[in-house]
Amino acid sequence: MHPVFVSRSKTAQPIWFVTPASLPKVVAKLDKRARAFVKAAGFEPRPGRHLILPGADGTGGALFGLESAKDGSNAFLPGLLPGVLPAGTWRFANAPHDTRLAALAFALGAYRFTRYRKAGDKAVRLVLPDGIDGDDLSRIADGMSLARDLINTPTNDMGPADLEAATRTLAKQHGAKFRSVVGDELHRQNFPLIHAVGRAADARRTPRLIELRWGRSGDPKVTLVGKGVCFDTGGLDLKPSSAMLLMKKDMGGAATVLALAHMIMDAKLKVALRVLIPAVENSVAGDAFRPSDVYASRKGLTVEIGNTDAEGRLILADALALADEETPDLLVDMGTLTGAARVALGPELPPYYTDDETLAADLARHAAVENDPLWRLPLWMRYDQNLDSKVADVNNIAAGGMAGSIICALFLKRFVSAAKSWLHFDIYAWTPAAKPGRPEGGECQAARALYALLTQRYG
Repeated sequence: MHPVFVSRSKTAQPIWFVTPASLPKVVAKLDKRARAFVKAAGFEPRPGRHLILPGADGTGGALFGLESAKDGSNAFLPGLLPGVLPAGTWRFANAPHDTRLAALAFALGAYRFTRYRKAGDKAVRLVLPDGIDGDDLSRIADGMSLARDLINTPTNDMGPADLEAATRTLAKQHGAKFRSVVGDELHRQNFPLIHAVGRAADARRTPRLIELRWGRSGDPKVTLVGKGVCFDTGGLDLKPSSAMLLMKKDMGGAATVLALAHMIMDAKLKVALRVLIPAVENSVAGDAFRPSDVYASRKGLTVEIGNTDAEGRLILADALALADEETPDLLVDMGTLTGAARVALGPELPPYYTDDETLAADLARHAAVENDPLWRLPLWMRYDQNLDSKVADVNNIAAGGMAGSIICALFLKRFVSAAKSWLHFDIYAWTPAAKPGRPEGGECQAARALYALLTQRYG
């Protein structure tokens, strides 16, 4: 069970959810002292506002404002509660707009990154509401915390070897198989793009391809590929310093697929799961790969390097080609890939791409239900010619700079031909300013929607 949740408590204090319409009815249920206090405080139940109520021996409960039905609702608004409630055990005294998501938001809002300094646990706990699957909420919250911890950890403590160690720990936790292809062995085993991108890093940060396998071989094959660029300088096409400030999060795709893998394995979904993480640091050194270099890929396609700062798609290309060789039923890749996606949709709404119409519709439905926002963008094939190279089969960037996220998706599409369905996500993996249930810092996007989809299909 997630540490925020408790199964029962005789002393849990009530949280009353209120709107302008429901406030009088709720207040009428309170004792005389609390009613007088609410009136004296002039409490207005605006969304996210709270009022701590007096009790016989101190605190007697809390009021928490929600949106009215006509204004729509933010199902994660109760994620503010861990930050405003006094220490103690609490319970929902009445139902919020979505009880399950409110309880999940409570757990997600309690997250703190404490590796380098103590945050001070106020020990705010929540009694699981009746009818809510605490085990499922806990595995989701634990997976989200795993991803957030990995993303928030700076690169001096989260290089390729550290990402490998985190994957190895997860594999051991769930009895999964694990292997890693490291350094020059990448070249010998035909992963030339991963090797090229990561070879300039020092000996402590050697590039590698990390693999986890779990499940029965006869079950549907689900393969997750996550971009593991542990830091991105931009390579010889060097980023400005302002653009490097958040590059510790450039392994957010890897962190997210590990979070999703935890959910899948903990729920024991009936799938043959494979996780592939190409882990590198895109560094500057004498042997760094260069603009205009041409490399063969695992797929056999030759790639001209138009820009060394478009490195994530290169390492994903080799990993996708390997994954595709098994003809998976579902192949998913995730990466923090393009600023173009942020310009188009902002940090909260990652785009996804697929040619599978049924899969696209199912994912959109689950994203809405799970409050895990996603938006489909098109694999617009007329732009594919923009990747043409005069000296190789394909360039890793397009001239002109437009439609950058679509161009990246089209590049990766060239390396997937056998998978029955393919999903590509261009995530941000970061919350720039704290929101309910989403503290500032590393964020695990799209995993909950995918987990819901996989649970429906393979639960």
